[in-house]
This record gives sequence, structure tokens and C-alpha cells, in this order.
Amino acid sequence: MSILFQAYPLARSALFSMDAEQAHELTLNGLQRAYDCAATRRLMHARPAAPRTLMGMALRNPVGLAAGLDKNGAHIDALGNLGFGFIEVGTVTPRAQPGNAKPRMFRLPRAHALINRLGFNNQGLDVFLQNVQKSQWRREGGILGLNIGKNADTPIERAADDYLIGLAGVYPHADYVTVNISSPNTQNLRALQSGDELDRLLSALRDRRLALADEHQRHVPLVVKIAPDLSNEQIDAIADVLPRYGIDGVIATNTTLSRDAVIGLPHADQAGGLSGPPVHALSLKVIERLRERVGTSMAIIGVGGIVSGKEAREKMAAGADAVQVYTGLIYRGPALIDECVRAIR
Repeated sequence: MSILFQAYPLARSALFSMDAEQAHELTLNGLQRAYDCAATRRLMHARPAAPRTLMGMALRNPVGLAAGLDKNGAHIDALGNLGFGFIEVGTVTPRAQPGNAKPRMFRLPRAHALINRLGFNNQGLDVFLQNVQKSQWRREGGILGLNIGKNADTPIERAADDYLIGLAGVYPHADYVTVNISSPNTQNLRALQSGDELDRLLSALRDRRLALADEHQRHVPLVVKIAPDLSNEQIDAIADVLPRYGIDGVIATNTTLSRDAVIGLPHADQAGGLSGPPVHALSLKVIERLRERVGTSMAIIGVGGIVSGKEAREKMAAGADAVQVYTGLIYRGPALIDECVRAIR
């Protein structure tokens, strides 16, 4: 393992003295500068191996980066250099939008958790696609997922329009596409996870994907990212409806609105989605229930609360085919990736 990875806890002390979003941007920019320099790129290079097949895609290992860390797809190669088996970037919306008012990201160090209410802040689809096309990750054999959402000012009854624009834009450049209908930070978005709204959205996406597959002569897997705050009945309904529309997989799960695990901690009452260890048990329940309902017919990517190899292994044991990390990476640094690969292997 790179000595730079082992030194991350020292850097974390300085980063945690800063505003969380400012530290996030500083870290990404620093990582990019390190990647752009050949000498430091080699020092930060990792490629832990534990080959897996996911939705027909050959992964170097089953540990991926969750969407949200690189919303604009501007740092794909630098992040891939850390050892991930696959990278997911976004969420991107058709039009650029600033997201919610700052401050909008808060650390809960005692719980190794974060609360964010970013609100799909991104530079829009055109810039996103320019960044994706500049990256070498896919050309060098890396697997890239592109995560799409709706603009905040698009009425919920017209949400499908935004998702169809996003799907058409990212389709030629993605190894898989994630439909994010579970962020708690865009008003009414989670209503798309159930009932007629889900049927209408999935029907529209199925039809557009069939046309895109014919146009581009390739099948791109489509996955749906769901919330951890679902009842068993809601999970069962999702498990029943997704196969009808040819959905290839589920990402379980997004952040939670629950605060049960962090009551009394500083910032615990901030609005937004809670990520980190408090989500782990919730996501395990969703993964287990989904796997029981769908059998082996659908891929499941487990995400939420992985801060060590132990949680990664538990996600896989619950029924996940692969895992993703985000908040754990902020607390543990890049060493977490190799630890999770070794635990799963």
C-alpha cells in the first residue's frame, strides 16, 4: 500500500478543521494535482485485484466509488488511480444548478457520519459529458457508471422528461446508468419510488433505452438507486416492478432521513441525508429483502456505512454483488479501498 495512503489520517486532521464542503473541494483538487504529476501519480497508484462480473461487466474488484463525490465527472482518472474496481459519477441534471444554500454539509465525527443537503449541485449535462469524454478510465478498462437526476425546478409530474434527457446524453459514454430517485434533498423526488409515478418513469425509460440501444448498437445496463427508509411493503413493490421494465440492478441505498443513531450529537438536527455507519444496518435490511424477492435475476450494489472491510463483507453476505464507498473514504482515506477488497476476497 502506498505510504501516501497510510499518511491520510494526518491530512484528515487539517481537513476536518475546515468547512466540510470546502475540504471536499480542496481534497479533490489536491488529488487531481497529484495525479497530473507523473511522480506522485505512481506513488498513489493502486490496483487491488478480486475479479467479479457485474451485469455482464468485468470488474477488477467489486469495490466502487459511490456517486456524489465527483458530481461533475471532473476527476474520474485521479479517483480511479486509487484502486477502485468501478467509478460512479454524478448526479447530473439536464441544466446546471447551484443546489441548496450553504452551509449544506456537516460532519458528525463521533459517528463517522455526514449530513448533506447539497441538492444535486452540478454544472449541467453538457459540461459533465465533456469531462467524461476527456477521461481515460474507460479506455484503460475501467468501468464507469453515470448517475442522472432531475432539476430542482422541474415539476415532479414532468420528472420523466429530465431523466430521458439525461439517459440520452450519457448513454453512449456509460458502462451503466443509474437513475437516482432517492435523494432526500430534491423536493418530492422520493415520490418517484412508488406507485404510478414509478411505473410511468420506468415505462418511459424502458422505451427510450430500447431506442438508444438500437441507435448505438449496445445494451447499457440501467440501475435504480433507492432509499434506506422504505418499508418491507415498499421494497417488495419495487422488487416486483423493476423486472417488468428490464431494470438490470438496484443500488441500495442512498442516505437516510432517520436520526435515531445520532440523537444528541452536534449537527444531528441539520436537515438533509445522513450517511456513514448509521446507514449500514438500514441498507443491509434493504439488500436482504431485495435479494429474497428478486433471487439472482437482478444485480444489487450495496452502499451505506462502509468504514472497514467488515461492513463490505457484510454487504456481500447480505446479497450484494458489489459495494460502493463514499463517507468511509472521507474518514478512512484510500486505504479503505484495499482493505475492503481484501476482506471480500
